Amino acid sequence: MKDIKVYLGILSIAVASSIFSSCKKNNYTPQTDLLYDVVVDGNIATFTVKTEGVTGYQWDFGDGSSSTDASPSHTYPGKGKYVPTLTASVGGKITEASTVVRIAKSSPVKLNDNTLDDWATVTKDEIPLGSKKGIFNKVKFDYDGNYVYVYIETTRKKADGDIFDFYIDSDNNAGTGLLTGTFTDGGYDILLEGAVLQDWFDPFYFLGADQNNFGNYKPQSIAEFYQVGTVKEEGGLLKFEMRISRSKLKGLTGTGLRIGMQATKSDWSLALGSAPDDGSSSFFLDMGE
Repeated sequence: MKDIKVYLGILSIAVASSIFSSCKKNNYTPQTDLLYDVVVDGNIATFTVKTEGVTGYQWDFGDGSSSTDASPSHTYPGKGKYVPTLTASVGGKITEASTVVRIAKSSPVKLNDNTLDDWATVTKDEIPLGSKKGIFNKVKFDYDGNYVYVYIETTRKKADGDIFDFYIDSDNNAGTGLLTGTFTDGGYDILLEGAVLQDWFDPFYFLGADQNNFGNYKPQSIAEFYQVGTVKEEGGLLKFEMRISRSKLKGLTGTGLRIGMQATKSDWSLALGSAPDDGSSSFFLDMGE
């Protein structure tokens, strides 16, 4: 959810979507006789008129759509800047008020809705799996201003308690972070490690100049930096989704990152697979939208 202040009259609103996590109402000073609030959640904008005695609502949402409802909700077609305008009668006088609404890149992924069907529409960012994929059957990503979303399918079971390592080059710069030798084309600033389905997942930052020293990964205490959503075991596959907070982990508010993943048995006795193949280039998630 994103928080947007509305100042009536023509107003430009700059929305830094990566730092807002909830919808809330703001105080503002009326600039005309006609006042309304706009709250944006993803692509959906909800309009609420604050002025009393208004009649004859004529909404132009700025994308070719319109409404005569008193408090409409409107789904915008995608990322961009829109200028919704309300024309109405206030005390017998025709009055007009406009604002600028910016719709950031949104994701169809909803956690905790007890389904993974929303991932069917996510097709752009899927890791190509090779001969060393092991237990990995599918790995996808999506993102919005607040989160990076991850979808994973493996041939294991939740009860196995497998450990997942996420190597993240948060600044897409091979000159910083660990040079793993496992995934090329990156210096991995962040390591996320743990049995994520067993409520254990720890963040580490690479702090040091020697890029070949794994010991330069230092544990961090960061509350609520990830959340697991729906988990299903069906058709011989373990399927689950999760999201990683872009604002809580260092460097994830940029326009792209590189990521490589490895799976290991719960006692670290056996490597179970790699996505993409170890020895190959890590996956680049372009977040430039």
